Amino acid sequence: MSDDFGQEQAIRKLKPGRLVIASHNPGKVREIAALLGPYGIEPISAASLDLPEPEETGTTFIANAELKAMQAADLSGLPALADDSGLCVEALGGDPGLFSARWAGPTKDFGMAMQLVWDGVQAKGPDASHSAHFVCALALAWPDGHVEAFEGRIDGTLVWPPRGQNGFGYDAMFQPLDHAISFGEMDPDAKHAMSHRAKAFEQLVAAVI
Repeated sequence: MSDDFGQEQAIRKLKPGRLVIASHNPGKVREIAALLGPYGIEPISAASLDLPEPEETGTTFIANAELKAMQAADLSGLPALADDSGLCVEALGGDPGLFSARWAGPTKDFGMAMQLVWDGVQAKGPDASHSAHFVCALALAWPDGHVEAFEGRIDGTLVWPPRGQNGFGYDAMFQPLDHAISFGEMDPDAKHAMSHRAKAFEQLVAAVI
């Protein structure tokens, strides 16, 4: 980021202490808390503070992450970290993408969502690509409105039927490139080491912690 004089502005550092995880998804909160563990950060979930879930009106993953982080920081008076992530399927033109959570409906039924994805790919015919990637945008916001944002991606292929009970969301139908098992079959520590969320988190740690 540069100011009007072309000089680089310093990225704001995150100090040890309480940090709101601006998500009501228990799986995401667990993963982010595990990634934050070594850095003296005390994660607090938005749900535990009874913070509302904002409407995700952004047109990019980063825009939605920033929206969620800024609201949580404003309402809590604490720094807040938000994640916006999704599965992008080549044969579906990038869907479900930004709408990955919404495909699971109000009850967050990701079994149904995975079936919708697979049915959509099958409807494209026998030669439809099974290529897909996960994107994760992380936004870190302070109560004064300052925001830092980072984005990670991991490529892979769809598998069917879903495999494994680990992870959450679409993990059981996604097999990362150069691996023989799905995210749903993968040990959580192994996933944390190489996932789209881990890649975004590496950037965040390098920049602000």
